[in-house]
Amino acid sequence: MAKYTEDIAEDVFVDPVKMSANLTPASDIHDVIIVGAGPCGLAVAARLHEQTPSAVFTDEEHQRYHWIKKHTGKMNLVQAGRCKKNGVRAEKWNRGQRTCPYEDGGAVSARRGSTDSASSVPSLSSDSSTSSAASISTLVLDGTGDQWLQRWNNAFRTLEIKQLRSPMFFHVDPGDRDGMLAYTQEVGREKDLWEISGCVGKEMSKHKKKKRRQSGKPQTLGVEIDERDRKDYFSPSTDLFADYCASIIERYGLNEAGQILKQEVTDISYDYLPGNLEVVAPNSKVFTLTTSTGQKFYSRAVVLAVGAGGAGIQKIFPWKPSNETEGADACCHSMEIRTFPSPNVRSKIQQREQTNVVVVGGGLSSAQIVDMAVRKGVTKVWFLMRSEYKVKHFDIGLQWMGKYKNWEKAAFWSADTDEERLEMMKTARNGGSITPRYTRIVKQHVANHRASIHTRTEVTSHSYNPETRTWALTTDPPIPNLPPIDYIYFATGARSDVREMPILSNINDQFPIEVKEGFPCLTDDLMWREDVPLYITGRLGGLRLGPGAPNLEGARLGAERIAWSLEEILEKNREVGDQCEGFCGLGNRYASLAGEGDDYGEE
Repeated sequence: MAKYTEDIAEDVFVDPVKMSANLTPASDIHDVIIVGAGPCGLAVAARLHEQTPSAVFTDEEHQRYHWIKKHTGKMNLVQAGRCKKNGVRAEKWNRGQRTCPYEDGGAVSARRGSTDSASSVPSLSSDSSTSSAASISTLVLDGTGDQWLQRWNNAFRTLEIKQLRSPMFFHVDPGDRDGMLAYTQEVGREKDLWEISGCVGKEMSKHKKKKRRQSGKPQTLGVEIDERDRKDYFSPSTDLFADYCASIIERYGLNEAGQILKQEVTDISYDYLPGNLEVVAPNSKVFTLTTSTGQKFYSRAVVLAVGAGGAGIQKIFPWKPSNETEGADACCHSMEIRTFPSPNVRSKIQQREQTNVVVVGGGLSSAQIVDMAVRKGVTKVWFLMRSEYKVKHFDIGLQWMGKYKNWEKAAFWSADTDEERLEMMKTARNGGSITPRYTRIVKQHVANHRASIHTRTEVTSHSYNPETRTWALTTDPPIPNLPPIDYIYFATGARSDVREMPILSNINDQFPIEVKEGFPCLTDDLMWREDVPLYITGRLGGLRLGPGAPNLEGARLGAERIAWSLEEILEKNREVGDQCEGFCGLGNRYASLAGEGDDYGEE
């Protein structure tokens, strides 16, 4: 029989039959369950195991925009002159509480009492200086597989993408902002880097300079990205990035057997455990995660880290055939590509017949599909997009990545309303865009008459012929001499709306929150509500993380915020001032070495 919690009093009798039928072993109630084994999930898992994280911003910015905002009006600030003995004495860090022996303890006791009563979850910190994350029970559930980044790696492998779009400082390593650059140099793989030319030292246009003057930004160097940061603006190969992530997984011991389960979560609920299950977690609400197999998992906190194509994310289709007669086997979304090209197109290529493929979309994925289709032997690719052809190095503007990025981020976080933040996100991302590198590739295919680009063009009607297995399309404006199409790829993105995600139906019903165009209005810690420790990171955390939320930078920033809050949630019996002594990376790691008689602080 499984071993149950040792906190059950010895004089409490539990019938063994009822226990086996109704109780969940204490070991099965995890502290944290991460839904999604992609970059966002990996970033959170790694951050929880890092004692000394690299600050995403400077120390002053970190404390100004996170700590102060979080605790404004909630803490009594101690004046420097109130705690003196032969000068200012540093407060001792004790396991139970952090107090000043010469300060009135009334406020401290009140604050501590208010936090202790909220939860009976025991402290996870140890008396030693080792990481508190070592004692945190963590489980990862992913619908794709039981390995980190399995969906991510499969997508890059299927589309034969050799290079990331992101610069070197976009990664999931919580220990070092320049960790990927250091890893590259350490293993001698500088040849796996591509320079992102044209953005470092780039002169601003007169129009942009005028806008910057009107907004009050400095005009000193007249460049968006300083020349001194050139080393950051290289992009890694997909193999280099995969190997770097593997080193992070190994460093933090995140590859243990059973830590990731191939389970697709279909429902999340948050309530008190029924019946005798409360013996395991008395007076505490627990998350119940139900998977497609009917299996249930329990945890005190949940991190929803689903990206594009994850659980509950709805793919956007201009139209979607329901069966093969309507052409279901002659089109697909870019997120659903398993083999390339399709069997029918491959067969025609092998027989040296003419083939025609349509790609609908205006982002980088659409350009990559166009390139691969030409390389695989498709006779001609028709590239359709609703808007203009936009060329950008990154999917967010350079002002969010260069020397003024913290100004932009501060303006975003200081916005008065979520509506204002939403407009800033739309402006910063401005729809799909294609990198200069792939622009050159696609235009070369156009010059060779293997592809044609049609901007501001939409499909107005379509019909599928099951006998010839081809599409007849009409467009606006019309494309002259458009032949029958063998296959259509919809690189049209996905829609993220928490109100339409089946996985969150119970949470939406029981704990409704405000939503702006599908984006939840989370707390600053990316929590659903203050009383619901469900954390959402990645794209859906955009109203708190900013326009970079769907990117690798957003994954690392989201993990930072979640780690701060999880320390508080899982150790609520601590005083507020002690909440970040563990895996938040703050506090004195060597405090436990100091005895009560030490008086070096007085010096």
